[in-house]
Amino acid sequence: MNHTHGFKTRCVHTGNIEDNLYHGAVSPIFLSSAYGFLDQEVGRYPRYFTTPNQVGLAQKIASLENAQAGLILGSGMAAITAVLFSHLKSGDHLLVQQDLYGGSTNLIREEFSKYQMDYTFVSSFDIEDFKKAIKTNTKGIFIETPSNPLLKIMDIESIARVAKEHGLWTLIDNTFASPVNQNPIDFGIDMVMHSATKYLGGHSDICAGVLLSSHKTISKIRDFAKNLGASLSDNTAWLLERSIKTLFIRVKEQTKNAHQLAAFLEPMKSIKKVYYPGLKTHPGHQLASKQMKDYGAMLSCVLDDHIDLISFFKSLKIFKPVISLGGVESGVSSPKMTSHILLTDQERRQQGIEDQLVRFSLGIENIEDLKSDIQQAIHHSRL
Repeated sequence: MNHTHGFKTRCVHTGNIEDNLYHGAVSPIFLSSAYGFLDQEVGRYPRYFTTPNQVGLAQKIASLENAQAGLILGSGMAAITAVLFSHLKSGDHLLVQQDLYGGSTNLIREEFSKYQMDYTFVSSFDIEDFKKAIKTNTKGIFIETPSNPLLKIMDIESIARVAKEHGLWTLIDNTFASPVNQNPIDFGIDMVMHSATKYLGGHSDICAGVLLSSHKTISKIRDFAKNLGASLSDNTAWLLERSIKTLFIRVKEQTKNAHQLAAFLEPMKSIKKVYYPGLKTHPGHQLASKQMKDYGAMLSCVLDDHIDLISFFKSLKIFKPVISLGGVESGVSSPKMTSHILLTDQERRQQGIEDQLVRFSLGIENIEDLKSDIQQAIHHSRL
């Protein structure tokens, strides 16, 4: 199976392991942690990311992101850590989009100083501001688009071009879009990461991370990641490979629900603002239309001050108040209390994250049921 096949075909077939003994339709699981080394081209060991299930899964996801190679790790944060600490050393400088997942921001803020590594958070999405922030010791640029949780849109192609002009590498967190809705490598980005816990897994039952890039870059990251020890069990790798077979149809249905819910929420009096790039009122709508195949299944809104936030969450019957996202069940969260809890109040305000901000992760339920659930929750949570 190769890149010439359609996306849906690659979801199902690329990277599968053939069952040559019993000819089963699905990949077998290889649970051994000890493999023979005699007459073997590749030394197989779980921590080296070389077991059959790890290798097959990496091939599948790399194919979906139009990358040469991939690496599967134990979490999205393990993937980000592996990139940053394999590509930076003492004295180096990293340029960072301010609107990142809170865990990424915390990693940079808390750990870089221990290794004398420098960084600059750029609050603007203006490419010129990124250019101005580049220093003589800058080595790379780290962005996330759509951003978490306000769905801001960064110009991927322009960032990649600026980076190449200055000899910098680029990393993007593509979790919110998923490979279904956005392929950053096609726009010149060097490295793509996903929290595979989200859309790639899609069933809220695994934790994993993935990196996609060139063979050379993945080899460099793998050499560091071996020491990090953040490998994924073969049982979980098998579950993730199984889940990706339905990735396209899941994300398409979730995205369709997000479109309809955003349009439903925007005119409501109890909603102060809706953040969704599929809305024409969204400041990044035109750019998103250019670089995304569709607008994704995440949206956020700010509830009116007369709505009690905790009561709203507790009144929901279908939406689940959970920390994560991307599952087939619709979820809802407060960025202040979950994804961005490690940021200070001032930092959240600087990013535009209000206390009444609610983030929705759309599932595959009937959209009318989801609309009704929000309506009744608002009704029961008025102050």
